[in-house]
Amino acid sequence: MTVYHFVGIKGTGMSALAQILHDMNYEVQGSDIEKNIFTQKALEQRGIPLFPFSKDNIKEGLTIIAGNAFPDSHPEIEEAHSLGLQVIRYHTFLGEFMEKFTSVGITGAHGKTSTTGLLAHVIQGAKPTSFLIGDGTGRGMEQSEYFVFEACEYRRHFLSYYPDYAIMTNIDFDHPDYFSSIDDVFKAFQEMAMQVKKGIIACGDDEHLQHIQANVPVVYYGFSEENDFQARNVVKATDGTSFDVFVRNTFYASFKIPTFGDHSVLNALSVIALCHYEEIDAEVIQAQLQTFEGVKRRFNEKKIGNQVLIDDYAHHPTEITATIDAARQKYPDREIVAVFQPHTFSRTQSFLEEFADSLKKADTVYLCDIFGSARENIGKLSIQDLQDKIDRASLIDEEETAVLKQHENGVLVFMGAGDIQKYQQAYEKALA
Repeated sequence: MTVYHFVGIKGTGMSALAQILHDMNYEVQGSDIEKNIFTQKALEQRGIPLFPFSKDNIKEGLTIIAGNAFPDSHPEIEEAHSLGLQVIRYHTFLGEFMEKFTSVGITGAHGKTSTTGLLAHVIQGAKPTSFLIGDGTGRGMEQSEYFVFEACEYRRHFLSYYPDYAIMTNIDFDHPDYFSSIDDVFKAFQEMAMQVKKGIIACGDDEHLQHIQANVPVVYYGFSEENDFQARNVVKATDGTSFDVFVRNTFYASFKIPTFGDHSVLNALSVIALCHYEEIDAEVIQAQLQTFEGVKRRFNEKKIGNQVLIDDYAHHPTEITATIDAARQKYPDREIVAVFQPHTFSRTQSFLEEFADSLKKADTVYLCDIFGSARENIGKLSIQDLQDKIDRASLIDEEETAVLKQHENGVLVFMGAGDIQKYQQAYEKALA
């Protein structure tokens, strides 16, 4: 039997796929940079061999799964080609692999990871389910009926997939280094919609998704009455959120979730709609929703002394607003302190005003230097350009995080898609 060798195994999708194949008793190994990355813990726990990048890793008998970030000129990929080994790109392999199951792809500009994690948790309460989440989490079950996976729109990677179902959470302009406009983003989602085989669950409160055309039924969910699945009587509390669900204006069931903010209700509603479509009992959905513990880097909390530290992946103005709103719901009487690291110069440039407006929802704002990606590590603007637009904003350095101690009863929300965790880690050391 072949050994699957992952080039770039620490990538979030790659790590998750490697875990799935390992769980299904395939032989798996991989290579990557030597720096410790949060995704490798699950690989190490499974005993999956990890190597530093080297063409010497490539030997006869391997099937190569190559991460999307690595060009054909990468030494390991070049060596694989020279040996005549099969080299398959991550998204191509995944597209073929999911054909064995009833597949559900979760896509959207925001909410993909949380919704994928939630659906996987809920649906496995009823049927054996394998899943791939964009936070680096994956699990495979040999007798799976369902395969739940996160489908990213960046560079139109999701067009490699032909899922049975798609959940579309929203369409928003992001990745300005690739998409030219919101219309360009919409075209990508429209193309994806035409590849879905059984049905689409789409957020009807999103103006762009209302215009999606498909060859399969499109079922809408949201807060407005026009939706097929509507959340009513929403009650927000400090221990979670409860709401009633009406299906085409007929009461279906009441649900409670241990999470916060309107976006959490919408994520849950999409899961409820998909499960209803697949005839999963309401009692199973209710029970599973209440035991969901979240996904990595999405509102992950830690209490230290009188402070609450929250780690969140929010890196777009819409996501920042949602995260701050969630913090306000859970901690209505406390100071909300945003510590934000912009991710990429092109995104910061494109959304400068919107970033300022969303961050102003916090009581106090600290800004870290812009995180440059491998694709673009310099830009025309600096973090001062964002600071100038926010009255209560200060710049913060990794060496000077102790300034956060002054927010004695504060909720400190560390947000970003780069390496914002190092600022939180530095602060925790300053507290020790």
